[in-house]
Amino acid sequence: MSDLWKPITIGDMTLPHRLAMAPMTRSRAKADGTPGDLAAEYYAQRSSFGLIVTEGTQPSDDGQGYVTTPGIYTDAHVEGWKKVTSAVHDAGGRMFIQLMHVGRMSHPDNTPHRRQPIAPSAIAPGLQMFTAAGMQDAPTPREMTSDDIKKTVDEFVLAARRAVDAGADGVEIHGANGYLIHQFFAPNANHRTDAYGGSIENRARFGIEVAAAVAAEIGPQRVGFRISPSAPIGGLVEGDQAADLYRHVATELDRLGLAYLHFLHTSDEVLAEDIRARWSRPLLFLRSGRTLENLEDDLLTGQADVLPIGRWALANPDFIERYKNGAPYNEADRATFYGGGARGYTDYPVLAA
Repeated sequence: MSDLWKPITIGDMTLPHRLAMAPMTRSRAKADGTPGDLAAEYYAQRSSFGLIVTEGTQPSDDGQGYVTTPGIYTDAHVEGWKKVTSAVHDAGGRMFIQLMHVGRMSHPDNTPHRRQPIAPSAIAPGLQMFTAAGMQDAPTPREMTSDDIKKTVDEFVLAARRAVDAGADGVEIHGANGYLIHQFFAPNANHRTDAYGGSIENRARFGIEVAAAVAAEIGPQRVGFRISPSAPIGGLVEGDQAADLYRHVATELDRLGLAYLHFLHTSDEVLAEDIRARWSRPLLFLRSGRTLENLEDDLLTGQADVLPIGRWALANPDFIERYKNGAPYNEADRATFYGGGARGYTDYPVLAA
């Protein structure tokens, strides 16, 4: 039997196999950030994945970057997510809510308070954002003060507590993909001269503090952390020190006893091996450019403990059954990735139909 189908323990959970659903933004929440009416159906359809990591979910008004993404910090958010987690649990699945603060990757038109984005430094990403008025330049953010940093850590903590209150099995802290924590890591986005800028240890400090505070609040067995070393996303350039920064981050996060590390791998094979060696608990490993034919390679070599599945999961609610049986797959409809209703969200056919 392939290791793919062997159970694995992550935190307090025993999962039936080594395939997880990766987080994917779908932009179908209500205007106030409460998960949309179809969200429970969408996630429950995919509950045969051992673990579902939800779409990025903002921990505060400041954390929102895109139109109609969900939040997890108000009573309405909690009640909305309860419907989702209940549906997933009833179908036999497990769910971590991904906490995503976008930092400078935002626009005032997309947030409830219509404020200037915040970031490590007042440096614009040089990219455009989709808004209700069309594509607009992402503005120059406001540099976070020391009080802003403390407040943002507290917002992550509150969001994690609210996620557990909503029935989630845990949370994944988004430290990747060009968003706030990743911005602190990157020297071209972080020009700070205080304890959060300059050296590797300082640029890593904010992300590690968030992880430590969230773990203290809900327990490390309920916390995952996502990284994407040197991924060319969000206008970030991590430079020659990137590998050493991530070695430091992995070592420090491992000391916290988190449930897992989620690694989006794009380039450096030596670094990937070094992170594997430094991480003592389950490693979720998503290799950019992976094909279905080589899906299990990183599991076979020991590089991965769990394989997150992205677009294939989006288009195939029953991906597990299809993969087991060598059945054909639905093609993902890019035109329906973001926003809209059931089309391209809950209406992909399953084999039984």
